[in-house]
Amino acid sequence: QVQLVESGGGLVQPGGSRRLSCAASGQFLGIDNMAWYRQAPGKQRELVAHISAGSVTTYIGSVKGRFTISRDHAKDTVYLRMNSLKPEDTAVYYCKAYIRQRLVTGLLPYWGQGTQVTVSS
Repeated sequence: QVQLVESGGGLVQPGGSRRLSCAASGQFLGIDNMAWYRQAPGKQRELVAHISAGSVTTYIGSVKGRFTISRDHAKDTVYLRMNSLKPEDTAVYYCKAYIRQRLVTGLLPYWGQGTQVTVSS
């Protein structure tokens, strides 16, 4: 059984910073692409940042220059460093990973449980 466990959410003031972590555990052969999504109240879940197995990164326009996605292959962990946070960044943040497992052809997507980030004074 594969699990993704997020941490690092909480309350932060506008202009502040936060770092989210998402660690994969369980039995698997490897992790391919990883990503962070977010879902604000009353809105659809949106892709925030993506990182490939080779650490090529992409971001949505609203977070470019403020957020940084990175990964530690040895720790099976993906991070999201968020700087200059704004109230509109308030959302539940989810990590997603495509994982390679024994006896399974291709990659399977897994989601974390989500971590709340609230930006407010």
